[in-house]
Amino acid sequence: QVQLVESGGGSVQAGGSLRLSCTASGYTSSYRRYCIAWFRQAPGKEREGVAGIYTGGGRTYYADSVKGRFTASQDNAKNTLYLQMSSLKPEDTAMYYCAADNFPGCLGGSWKKYNYWGQGTEVTVSS
Repeated sequence: QVQLVESGGGSVQAGGSLRLSCTASGYTSSYRRYCIAWFRQAPGKEREGVAGIYTGGGRTYYADSVKGRFTASQDNAKNTLYLQMSSLKPEDTAMYYCAADNFPGCLGGSWKKYNYWGQGTEVTVSS
C-alpha cells in the first residue's frame, strides 16, 4: 500500500512562494515506474491537475495555468517529490493533494484514475 505524506502548505501574499513536499513509501513495485502528481481543489470547484513527474526519468507535466511558475522535482534517495510554487496568485488558493499511480499514461492523467493519495495540504494566497 503506497502511502503519501505532504507538507509545506501555508498562507502567503500574492507574488510569494511556497514549496510543497510529498514523501512516498510502501511501493510494491519499483518507485522508478510511478507517476507522482499534484492536484488541487478549491471550494466549490472540481479537482484539477497541477503538475506531475514520472519517477523513471523525470519527465514532467504542468497544467497551463501554472507553467512558468511551478516546478516539480524529485529526490529519489528520499522518495520525495517537491513542488516549488512561485509568483503565486489568489486563484492558486486550494487544498493541494499529492497522488501516485503507475497506470499507462499516468503523467497528466485524470485524478479519477489515481489510487494513492495524501491527506492534502492547504495553500492560501491573499491579494
